[in-house]
Amino acid sequence: MQDYILQRVIDIANYILDTGYTVRQTAQIFGVSKSTVHKDVTERLPQINGNLAQDVRVVLEKNKAERHLRGGEATRLKYSAMRREDSGIASESAVS
Repeated sequence: MQDYILQRVIDIANYILDTGYTVRQTAQIFGVSKSTVHKDVTERLPQINGNLAQDVRVVLEKNKAERHLRGGEATRLKYSAMRREDSGIASESAVS
């Protein structure tokens, strides 16, 4: 494995442990794809450091268990923003 990949795998693993971020959030921070982050922490990391891989797996499992909550929150925020926009347009036309 090339040195820069090895370093990225370790950096990503430590970042996930420190922040608790999801694969998607971590991918954005590191400027790589979700697939790369996932492959790094599920395939490459266990070969490099098994203990670190187990710790990261715990965080990823927690994130996976909570993903339905994040999705529901995103939908709620989307529609609440749409309602605010609709009510703002209605109140502007009532003033005119």
